[in-house]
Amino acid sequence: MQMLSRNPAAAYRRVELDARIEASSAADLTRICLEEAIAALGQALLALDRMPGEIPREVLTRAQTIALWLARSVAPEHPLRESLVTFYGGLAGQIGANFTRARPDEIARVRDDLKDLLVAAG
Repeated sequence: MQMLSRNPAAAYRRVELDARIEASSAADLTRICLEEAIAALGQALLALDRMPGEIPREVLTRAQTIALWLARSVAPEHPLRESLVTFYGGLAGQIGANFTRARPDEIARVRDDLKDLLVAAG
Protein backbone atom coordinates (compact mmCIF):
# COMPACT_ATOMS: atom_id res chain seq x y z
CA MET A 1 0.00 0.00 0.00
CA GLN A 2 1.38 3.39 -0.97
CA MET A 3 1.40 6.25 1.46
CA LEU A 4 -1.00 9.08 0.65
CA SER A 5 1.86 11.52 0.86
CA ARG A 6 5.23 11.94 2.43
CA ASN A 7 3.89 15.27 3.65
CA PRO A 8 0.99 14.86 6.12
CA ALA A 9 -0.19 18.45 5.58
CA ALA A 10 -0.47 17.81 1.84
CA ALA A 11 -2.45 14.63 2.48
CA TYR A 12 -4.93 16.47 4.73
CA ARG A 13 -5.21 19.27 2.18
CA ARG A 14 -5.98 16.73 -0.54
CA VAL A 15 -8.68 15.07 1.58
CA GLU A 16 -10.23 18.48 2.33
CA LEU A 17 -10.15 19.36 -1.38
CA ASP A 18 -11.77 16.03 -2.30
CA ALA A 19 -14.56 16.71 0.19
CA ARG A 20 -15.15 20.20 -1.25
CA ILE A 21 -15.27 18.79 -4.78
CA GLU A 22 -17.75 16.06 -3.81
CA ALA A 23 -20.15 18.62 -2.35
CA SER A 24 -19.86 21.19 -5.15
CA SER A 25 -21.98 22.23 -8.08
CA ALA A 26 -20.47 22.94 -11.52
CA ALA A 27 -20.05 26.65 -10.71
CA ASP A 28 -18.48 25.83 -7.35
CA LEU A 29 -16.14 23.37 -9.03
CA THR A 30 -14.86 26.08 -11.37
CA ARG A 31 -14.33 28.38 -8.39
CA ILE A 32 -12.43 25.64 -6.51
CA CYS A 33 -10.23 25.02 -9.56
CA LEU A 34 -9.45 28.71 -9.92
CA GLU A 35 -8.58 28.93 -6.21
CA GLU A 36 -6.33 25.87 -6.46
CA ALA A 37 -4.53 27.17 -9.56
CA ILE A 38 -3.99 30.55 -7.88
CA ALA A 39 -2.62 28.80 -4.79
CA ALA A 40 -0.30 26.59 -6.86
CA LEU A 41 1.11 29.60 -8.71
CA GLY A 42 1.57 31.39 -5.39
CA GLN A 43 3.51 28.37 -4.13
CA ALA A 44 5.64 28.48 -7.28
CA LEU A 45 6.48 32.12 -6.63
CA LEU A 46 7.41 31.38 -3.02
CA ALA A 47 9.59 28.47 -4.12
CA LEU A 48 11.35 30.66 -6.69
CA ASP A 49 11.90 33.31 -4.04
CA ARG A 50 13.59 30.76 -1.77
CA MET A 51 15.53 28.93 -4.49
CA PRO A 52 15.73 30.99 -7.70
CA GLY A 53 17.70 28.33 -9.59
CA GLU A 54 15.18 25.55 -8.97
CA ILE A 55 12.09 25.30 -11.17
CA PRO A 56 9.08 24.35 -9.01
CA ARG A 57 7.77 21.79 -11.50
CA GLU A 58 5.30 20.07 -9.18
CA VAL A 59 3.22 23.17 -8.44
CA LEU A 60 3.57 24.48 -11.99
CA THR A 61 2.32 21.12 -13.28
CA ARG A 62 -0.62 21.33 -10.89
CA ALA A 63 -1.54 24.83 -12.09
CA GLN A 64 -1.15 23.87 -15.75
CA THR A 65 -3.25 20.72 -15.32
CA ILE A 66 -6.03 22.78 -13.73
CA ALA A 67 -5.91 25.37 -16.54
CA LEU A 68 -6.11 22.60 -19.15
CA TRP A 69 -9.01 20.95 -17.33
CA LEU A 70 -10.83 24.29 -17.19
CA ALA A 71 -10.28 24.78 -20.94
CA ARG A 72 -11.66 21.33 -21.72
CA SER A 73 -14.63 21.57 -19.39
CA VAL A 74 -16.30 24.78 -20.57
CA ALA A 75 -19.89 23.85 -21.35
CA PRO A 76 -20.65 23.78 -25.09
CA GLU A 77 -23.67 26.04 -24.57
CA HIS A 78 -21.77 28.65 -22.54
CA PRO A 79 -22.01 32.00 -24.37
CA LEU A 80 -18.32 32.74 -23.74
CA ARG A 81 -17.12 29.23 -24.53
CA GLU A 82 -14.62 30.11 -27.27
CA SER A 83 -13.17 33.01 -25.29
CA LEU A 84 -12.84 30.94 -22.12
CA VAL A 85 -11.25 28.00 -23.94
CA THR A 86 -8.74 30.38 -25.54
CA PHE A 87 -8.11 32.14 -22.22
CA TYR A 88 -7.53 28.97 -20.20
CA GLY A 89 -5.51 27.38 -22.99
CA GLY A 90 -3.31 30.47 -23.25
CA LEU A 91 -2.69 30.45 -19.51
CA ALA A 92 -1.80 26.75 -19.64
CA GLY A 93 0.71 27.54 -22.39
CA GLN A 94 2.23 30.38 -20.40
CA ILE A 95 2.58 28.16 -17.35
CA GLY A 96 4.17 25.44 -19.48
CA ALA A 97 6.74 27.88 -20.82
CA ASN A 98 8.04 28.22 -17.27
CA PHE A 99 9.12 24.57 -17.10
CA THR A 100 12.36 25.34 -18.93
CA ARG A 101 13.07 28.78 -17.49
CA ALA A 102 10.92 30.06 -14.67
CA ARG A 103 10.00 33.73 -14.93
CA PRO A 104 8.41 34.98 -11.71
CA ASP A 105 6.90 38.05 -13.40
CA GLU A 106 5.05 35.85 -15.91
CA ILE A 107 3.90 33.43 -13.21
CA ALA A 108 2.60 36.38 -11.18
CA ARG A 109 0.78 37.77 -14.24
CA VAL A 110 -0.95 34.41 -14.86
CA ARG A 111 -1.90 34.20 -11.19
CA ASP A 112 -3.31 37.75 -11.32
CA ASP A 113 -5.33 36.90 -14.45
CA LEU A 114 -6.86 33.95 -12.64
CA LYS A 115 -7.57 36.12 -9.57
CA ASP A 116 -9.34 38.65 -11.79
CA LEU A 117 -11.48 35.90 -13.28
CA LEU A 118 -12.31 34.55 -9.82
CA VAL A 119 -13.40 38.01 -8.66
CA ALA A 120 -15.46 38.54 -11.83
CA ALA A 121 -17.15 35.17 -11.31
CA GLY A 122 -18.34 36.53 -7.96
